[in-house]
Amino acid sequence: MIPGAAEYDIDITFDEADVDRLLAVTPADVSPADALTYAKNVFVPLTTACRYTCTYCTYFDAPGEASLLSREEVREILRTGADAGCTEALFTFGDDPDDRYTRVHEQLADWGHDSIHSYLREVCKITLEEGLLPHSNPGDQTREQMELVADVNASMGVMLETTADVDAHAGPRRKNPGQRLATIRNAGELDMPFTTGLLVGIGESWRDRAESLLAIRKLHERYDHVQEVIVQNVVSNERSRFERPSVETMRRAVAMARVALPDEISVQVPPNLSPTRELLDCGVDDLGGVSPVTDDYINPDYAWPALRELEDIAESAGVPLHERLAVYDRFVADGRISDPIRAAFDADDSAGKRYRSIVERT
Repeated sequence: MIPGAAEYDIDITFDEADVDRLLAVTPADVSPADALTYAKNVFVPLTTACRYTCTYCTYFDAPGEASLLSREEVREILRTGADAGCTEALFTFGDDPDDRYTRVHEQLADWGHDSIHSYLREVCKITLEEGLLPHSNPGDQTREQMELVADVNASMGVMLETTADVDAHAGPRRKNPGQRLATIRNAGELDMPFTTGLLVGIGESWRDRAESLLAIRKLHERYDHVQEVIVQNVVSNERSRFERPSVETMRRAVAMARVALPDEISVQVPPNLSPTRELLDCGVDDLGGVSPVTDDYINPDYAWPALRELEDIAESAGVPLHERLAVYDRFVADGRISDPIRAAFDADDSAGKRYRSIVERT
């Protein structure tokens, strides 16, 4: 039983034959992708507050120290990204930060907002005004929270990480796998193009990895909304006691993801964290969002590769590299985008023309 499944009414069971099949997967069982994709984004760390205290995370700051970007700061970051040719604004912040951080809650109230999601809606609208597509990753969300911001996002995401109850999530406020799966389900019910993924090396077993992938697949089979799954290795940092998984572990995990997931879901590895070149023959077809202007604020010790390095990675694999958008082409082609996002695509401005040209190329 997945921890928290009953609490969040998650009805997912695993067929032992499916689990055994994935546990037997090796890199020899998959083929390299025919092409690689990436998105050019600007990273917007809306707040460094988070209700969780995961032992491997350097992103959150303690109450009294956490920052909250103002509208003006957000707009400045967005304009820098737009000037650099970015198409995506990646909004990140910890789960329900205004629930734990009094100062954050009070600042939001001063700005006329009763929650971080209300503020997120405002800055996503600013993002569209500045010619970028919002992709928000606010952690766990209720259906009501997600519904408040869904129409002003091209896509959204949350890392499942694992369906296991691991010590890495220790502390008085532990991540709950059932709640994470409920967030992915909420996205499906709202028909929101969604990104999720596994975090490899935080104490989970191989069976946990197989079950995590099967849980994602089962939710996608119900809603057809998952566009990519990230297979990310944990990395060492000032708070982390975890060692980076071996290349062999990552090769097997990536191959397992490719076998577990349907073809329409991309398997992504982050090129600033992973031994990317050594994983390409295991079914990787996406290199994620890469920023030419901002740091990876989740993993600040690990710089984004330059576009030329991504091109070298693709060339070494003998495949083309294509830029993509925050929302995958199939959702655009099927009309599964909101009216505000459709208006951004249809606009007769430089941003709209670029969105359309990227979709046409890929």
